[in-house]
Amino acid sequence: MMSLFHLFIVTVLFFHNPSAFDNSIETNSTALTKTHSLEESAEYLPWANARPLTWDDFLCEPKRNTDAVALTSTALGISYNMSSNQLNYEITCSFSKVKSWGLLKTPYILAHEQGHFDITEIYARKLHKELLDYKFSRKTFRQDVNVIYDRIVKEKENLQFAYDGLTDHSRNKTVQKEWLEKIQELLVETEDYANYP
Repeated sequence: MMSLFHLFIVTVLFFHNPSAFDNSIETNSTALTKTHSLEESAEYLPWANARPLTWDDFLCEPKRNTDAVALTSTALGISYNMSSNQLNYEITCSFSKVKSWGLLKTPYILAHEQGHFDITEIYARKLHKELLDYKFSRKTFRQDVNVIYDRIVKEKENLQFAYDGLTDHSRNKTVQKEWLEKIQELLVETEDYANYP
């Protein structure tokens, strides 16, 4: 079985006005709950609507020689093979507990970090949609799946960087609130593809 795996690490930079982090951001999470074969372990947490991140999930020792106040590591993976002239695949969206850390552990910063995890989930769903729409070719399926996966990963990375850039790593509270709303809308828009294998 072929496997592709992409790890994305993001950081939240320190905000020069610590009192700005005292306000929490509420999110209305209405996306479909799903279950997959990946189960929570000491190292990884699969995305689940019913199981948002908590600061207890951030197990890595915080880095203190940086302006960052948190770091989130998420991964989008796929394993696939062919049997009976059909593409079979399994997609994973996970949070790395052992590579993620938090220094300033507020609800506001946690909401920003959850946003990064949610973006990875959105692209897991988009990957599933692309693979459902894929016209199977026995000769080229490996190359085709790799091209689809690489494109989805690039789109995901671009959105992750836009999220941090436009919110100024969560320091722009107005834009941060708008982005969390946008992310929730994208989760709802992609919920038809939430039950990926």
